[in-house]
Amino acid sequence: MLLVALVGLLTLSTAARADLKLCNRMSYVIEAAIGIDDKGSTATRGWFKIDPAQCRVVLQGALTADRVMLNARALALYGASPIPQNGTDRLCVAADNFVIAAARQCRSGQTLAAFTEIKPRQNGDGDLVAYLAEDSEYDDEQARLAGIQRLLGIAGYDTTPIDGVDGPKTQAALATFLRKSGLKSDAANAPDFFDTLVKAVESPSATGLTWCNDTKSRVMAAVAEDDGKTITSRGWYRIEAGKCLRPDLSAQPKRVFSFAEAVDDNARPVLIKGKALNWGGATLLCTRDTKFEISEQGDCSARGLNAVGFAPVDLSRGGQTLRFTTP
Repeated sequence: MLLVALVGLLTLSTAARADLKLCNRMSYVIEAAIGIDDKGSTATRGWFKIDPAQCRVVLQGALTADRVMLNARALALYGASPIPQNGTDRLCVAADNFVIAAARQCRSGQTLAAFTEIKPRQNGDGDLVAYLAEDSEYDDEQARLAGIQRLLGIAGYDTTPIDGVDGPKTQAALATFLRKSGLKSDAANAPDFFDTLVKAVESPSATGLTWCNDTKSRVMAAVAEDDGKTITSRGWYRIEAGKCLRPDLSAQPKRVFSFAEAVDDNARPVLIKGKALNWGGATLLCTRDTKFEISEQGDCSARGLNAVGFAPVDLSRGGQTLRFTTP
């Protein structure tokens, strides 16, 4: 389970000559948005992409605020967000980079998201810092390695367990990835290595399942795996127009299923001739409107879930790329 480490004792009711930094000690590349309460008005801004073991300035200069709030999410390629969205403040955000001056009343293209109040701590440089952490309590070096392990796993390399420990299995997987990608042995130390890994996950693969969005809309997708005993459905994965994405799958699932739906900027289904634009099949499995992982597939509606038709995916030849197109 992940948590946001809301560390610190500093009250932000007076001006402080300091930058506000967010530091990521998770094994996930995250996107963050901040909310600022000041003199009765509330503003939000985001999204700030932060790699594992990276700190990023999200607000510069003198900070005068009654409260500072945070919403953080893992990149969509990880599937159901491991970061709990249970803050008590509901503020407006947008899909792409945004600054919203009046963030308690959403306009077109904006949606409400849960924000959690944070109280950053002042570091030795005078900056205000808040950390995002996991129960594993990684330090920076461990978080970076665990983040590499996690993305290599999604890309099809065996790095289990995700533990931030540099063992032989991790070294072998990383070496194979670098060789197949035509990268030098020290490329893993480059500042943009997480961008390289994310790009690899978002590229079609000869193994596993790849989704490619050939429409002009955002596509939200879900995957399901049958291990012979239980069918587990998982979503939602966000696939931007013109992009591809590989959902994380277990080593050898007996069967795999897929469902995807095009949505507009307000997260409503895109309609073509009055019908929702989606790609699925006849196998009814459970989903919910928000991010989910569901292992019990019986009687979806009675449990407050949605029954959605998934299509089987043939991975008998090692890989399958599903391309979503507009009819």
